[in-house]
Amino acid sequence: MMNTFSYIFLIALILNFAAKMWLNLRHNNHVNANRHQVPDAFLDKLTLEDHQKAADYTVAKSKYGRFSMVYSTLILLSFTLFGGLGYLDVLWSTTNNDPVTTGVWYIASISLIYIIITLPESIYFTFVLEEKFGFNNTKVKTFIADIVKTLIIMTIIGIPLVWIILWLMQSAGSLWWVYAWAVFCSFNLFAIWAYPVLIAPIFNKFTPLDDPELKTKIDSLLGQCGFASKGVFVMDGSKRSSHGNAFFAGMGNNKRIVFFDTLLKYLSHEEIEAVLAHELGHFRLNHIKKQFALSLVVYFISFAILGLLLTKSWFFSGMGISNGPSNHVGLMLFLLVTPVFTFLLDPIFSFISRKYEFEADEYASKTRSSLLLISALVKLNREEKATVTPDPLYSMMYDSHPPAPIRINQLYEMRDPDPNKA
Repeated sequence: MMNTFSYIFLIALILNFAAKMWLNLRHNNHVNANRHQVPDAFLDKLTLEDHQKAADYTVAKSKYGRFSMVYSTLILLSFTLFGGLGYLDVLWSTTNNDPVTTGVWYIASISLIYIIITLPESIYFTFVLEEKFGFNNTKVKTFIADIVKTLIIMTIIGIPLVWIILWLMQSAGSLWWVYAWAVFCSFNLFAIWAYPVLIAPIFNKFTPLDDPELKTKIDSLLGQCGFASKGVFVMDGSKRSSHGNAFFAGMGNNKRIVFFDTLLKYLSHEEIEAVLAHELGHFRLNHIKKQFALSLVVYFISFAILGLLLTKSWFFSGMGISNGPSNHVGLMLFLLVTPVFTFLLDPIFSFISRKYEFEADEYASKTRSSLLLISALVKLNREEKATVTPDPLYSMMYDSHPPAPIRINQLYEMRDPDPNKA
C-alpha cells in the first residue's frame, strides 16, 4: 500500500531518471555536433577518421546507457513498489529457519536473480557493442567461466560477510551499526590486500615484466619516487578486451604494479614511464589513502542512516513489504533505494577525483617530461576511442578524469623547459 514515503521515492526516482536521461542526450548531441571537425588542440594529434570513430563509439555507448537506465529503473520498481522484495520475503519466511539464516538466503537469492536478469545487458555490451568497435576478445567459454567464478567468490566471501552483519543487526543492540561498520571496513581492507594475490589471479594471468630495458627504467623511477612494491607484472588483459590500463593493487608490503599487455603494445618505454609517474603521483600525494578515508566516512553515515530506517515501519510498508520490518529486507531496501536519493553527490565525488588527477599530472610533470605524458594520453585516447569533445556538464557530473583537452592544456602549461628531461 502506497504511503508518503512511496510518493517521495517515486518523485525522486522520476527526477533522477529524467536528469540522467537529459544529461545522456546532451552528451550524445554534443559529441554528434562536433564529430565533423577535429578540435584545434588536436589537429596535429588526431585524424578526422580517429575522431569520428571515437564519436561513433561514444554515441553507441550513450544509446546503450539510455536502454540500461530504462531497464535498471524497471528492475528497481519491480523489487520495490511492485512488490518483488516483499514476495521473496514471504516466500523465505515459510522455511522456518532462524532469522539470520533466512536473511542470508534471502539476500543471496536476490543477488542471484539480479545477476540473471542483468545478464542480457552484459551479453549485449560484450558481444555486440564492444565487438562492433573492435574491443571484444572475450570467448563465450571465458564469459561463462567468469560468471561461475564470480558466483563462487560471492559465495565464499559474500555469504560470511552478510551473515556477520545480519547477526550483529540482531544481537549487538542499538549500536549494531557501529560494529557492522567496523566489520565492513575491515573486510574492505582485507579485500584490498588480498585482491592481487588471491582474487585477481582467478580471472587473469599475471607474469613478471620480462622487458629488461623497461624494467630498469621502471625500477629507477620507483626508487626516485620512494615506492616499494612486490614487483611489476603484466596482465593478460587482451584475453577479454583490447582496452588498455595500468594500476596499483594491494596495500602495504603487498603492493603490485600491473600493466595490461595491451597497453604495452602501443606506448613507448618513455611514455609508459610518464604514465607510471602519474600513478605514482597518486601514491606520493596520498590520494588513495584520502579516498579510502572518505569512503569510511560515507560508510559510517550510511550505516547510521540504515540503523535509523530499520526502526521506521513506513520505510518497509512504503516499499511494498507486507510481512513487517526485518533486518534482511531493510538491508536490501537500503541498498536499492539509497542511490535514488544520492544522485546529486556524484558531481562532488567526480570533482574530487578530477582534482586528484590534475595533482597527479603535476607530480608526473616534475618527475618525467609532461610532453611524454601528453603523447601517452593522445595515444590512449585514440586507442580507446575516447571522445575529445564530451559535453561539459555531462563530464562534470560523471567523469572521474578531466576531459582530454583540458588535461592536455594543463600539461602544456606544466611542461619542463629542459628538452633533455627523461
